[in-house]
Amino acid sequence: MVGAALLIAIPLAGAFAIPLVALLSKRAAKWIPPFALAADLVIGLILLPDVLEKPIIVSIGGFPPPICINLVAGPLGLSLAILISFIALLISIYAVGYIKTEPTEKYHALFLLLTTGALGVVLTGDIFNLFVFFEILCVASYALTAYRKDRAGSEAAMKYLIQGTVGSTFILVGIAFLYGLFGTLNMADIAARVPSAEPLHLFLILAFFIVGFGVEAAIFPLNAWLPDAHSSAPSSVSAILSAIAIKTGVYAIARVSYTLMNAQGVLIFISVIGIVTLVIGEMAAYRQKEDIKRMLAYSSVGQIGLIVFAIGMATSFGLFGALFQLVNHALAKCLLFLAAGYMIYRAGSKRLADMEGLGRSMPFTAAAFTVAAFSLVGLPPFAGFMSKLSIVCAALETQRAAYFALVAVALAATVVEGGYFFRVVQGLYFRRGTASRPAEQAREAPLGALIPIVVLAGLIIVIGVYPHLVTDPLEGAARELLGRTEYVRSVLGTP
Repeated sequence: MVGAALLIAIPLAGAFAIPLVALLSKRAAKWIPPFALAADLVIGLILLPDVLEKPIIVSIGGFPPPICINLVAGPLGLSLAILISFIALLISIYAVGYIKTEPTEKYHALFLLLTTGALGVVLTGDIFNLFVFFEILCVASYALTAYRKDRAGSEAAMKYLIQGTVGSTFILVGIAFLYGLFGTLNMADIAARVPSAEPLHLFLILAFFIVGFGVEAAIFPLNAWLPDAHSSAPSSVSAILSAIAIKTGVYAIARVSYTLMNAQGVLIFISVIGIVTLVIGEMAAYRQKEDIKRMLAYSSVGQIGLIVFAIGMATSFGLFGALFQLVNHALAKCLLFLAAGYMIYRAGSKRLADMEGLGRSMPFTAAAFTVAAFSLVGLPPFAGFMSKLSIVCAALETQRAAYFALVAVALAATVVEGGYFFRVVQGLYFRRGTASRPAEQAREAPLGALIPIVVLAGLIIVIGVYPHLVTDPLEGAARELLGRTEYVRSVLGTP
């Protein structure tokens, strides 16, 4: 039971330890995030077999739920916590050598705070504490976006801050309405009381939550902050924003819609929002022919749309596909931003034209970028093939004409996605470099960056070939979302 609390406590303690350690050695301080996140990953993997059998409920303060604040380490929360810890661990290793702008200790402390917020969001069983952890994540994200202190980063961070504050306000208003209706903040207790409330009140609260969490999830039309933030921030920050931060918004939408509100009647609307987000994101990414990071940012919008579309299916298979695609996107988009970080550094520019020919001088980095791109498109034998196939099969399994039409649009958007990724890969391998720093003079990324890049590329291939490695946790997570009665019983101990 204590182990679940350590998943949050370790990175939080690490964040506060970094400034103190930096007074003695800045070099030692930058290694605190990798060690803290490695400990989190080990703890999560140790807890996983037990959690797949029975959720771990941690009561804080010595009182039983719903009186106390509690953590819920179920298959969904723990699986996402393991994913967050793993992705953050690789990014932190990459950042040891990549982040050189002083004061580096502030970057590493903010990075751990962001990770702490993400872990808290997926593990808490209290709706107000979900908001608190969400704010920790967001505030750290704003600061990291502006870390370089240049004009573009500061402007992007300000846009992010303004839109994020509006989203947070919507969330807080929704929580206030919930507390006014039920007099409790425990999510299981709220879920048990929801059937007694007026449907109109519940719909209004759900609308506030979807808008609030939709800002961080970057669903259309709430995604205006994302392209500027991703393209202006350091690549390691872009990686964690795309691979972790926006996923917490998606998780919160799913948790509120299924566990908290049991909003079966409006989930088709969520699927439509997802498809619109997918189409807008992929079309916008296709139009980006200059800035590689802006292209990847809009690609993230499209991928989130596909995940939200699958979440709205309200079937076990659909939720499994959504979670599988979430894992694929987290791994692939993290890899794309990490690989692009050193490609930009070697080319001396973010322009796609300046990166042409880098496949010959940076073979490992370019090959890893290609693996991630092909996985997002959905080509075999990469992880994205199985995740996208699961979503398509789940849509067909619903036997509903609306989902047949929506999945056809999703497949058309995938063709567009393939168009811009193939264009980039073609430039890397089949065109001559035109950068101010010629591609022939570029060097491969350093070993400290290549380790996480190669690990991510290898994992994408392994999961694509052996998908059963992740199916058990993902199937358990899908059942948890659909089994809200069992969630209430596990937390409150009711018969």
